[in-house]
Amino acid sequence: MTFLGTDTYVSTADLSLAVNAAITLQRPLLIKGEPGTGKTLLAEELARSIGARLITWHIKSTTKAHQGLYEYDAVSRLRDSQLGVEGVHDVRNYLRRGKLWEAFETDHRAVLLIDEIDKADIEFPNDLLQELDRMEFYVYETDETVRARHRPIVLITSNNEKELPDAFLRRCFFHYIAFPDAATLTKIVDVHFPGIERNLVEEALAVFFQLREVPGIKKKPSTSELIDWLKLLLADRIPASALREHDPAKAIPPLYGALLKNEQDVQLLEKLAFMHRRQAR
Repeated sequence: MTFLGTDTYVSTADLSLAVNAAITLQRPLLIKGEPGTGKTLLAEELARSIGARLITWHIKSTTKAHQGLYEYDAVSRLRDSQLGVEGVHDVRNYLRRGKLWEAFETDHRAVLLIDEIDKADIEFPNDLLQELDRMEFYVYETDETVRARHRPIVLITSNNEKELPDAFLRRCFFHYIAFPDAATLTKIVDVHFPGIERNLVEEALAVFFQLREVPGIKKKPSTSELIDWLKLLLADRIPASALREHDPAKAIPPLYGALLKNEQDVQLLEKLAFMHRRQAR
């Protein structure tokens, strides 16, 4: 089993090496990188490339580790016992299986994505150490151990909002998705827009990288935002010449709302454009 990317996902040599190393070592693959660099999409494309089922666990600030295993619905059981509902004496009817349990019970090897693990409490990763290491967990209500039929391929994404515990990091294979260079971005654009005009891509990338390099910009535009911007440029039939003529004195690029995501960055560009016009006089 070797992952080299797909027809809709451009994987660099380093990223492919990391994915395949994690699979070989049977370790979770911890992926970090700027938002919009394709961390979540990687799991989707990996599952598609090997014909595996993708099971996604989206982590929130309120998510607890035990929710990935199972939850016991004692309230529903109490209500059903009062109403005389059949099956109330079987506790299994009130166990809600989590994403890990779901991944452990698949008939074939699955891809388990634990998305944005750094959103949860700092103890969340440590609470999953044994389950991810041994691929089993104990169900107290039924006095049984659930073991993985087929060890899932585990991908964990993080946006670096919190530091992850050392004990957790030791059990993972780590890869940081560096922001793509112009050549890699061109390949990504070609995947999304086959046959797109070369001049438009070149001019769009030039404007895109200029925006990312503006000093003081709060939210740098990402790969996904570049794709959205190009889609709008094509839909509105904006020619490459309109981008070529763009200069700092003309404030912000056309359809900038796909690239800039807060008013501070828009105001920063407008201020820089104003200063440029004053210096040009």
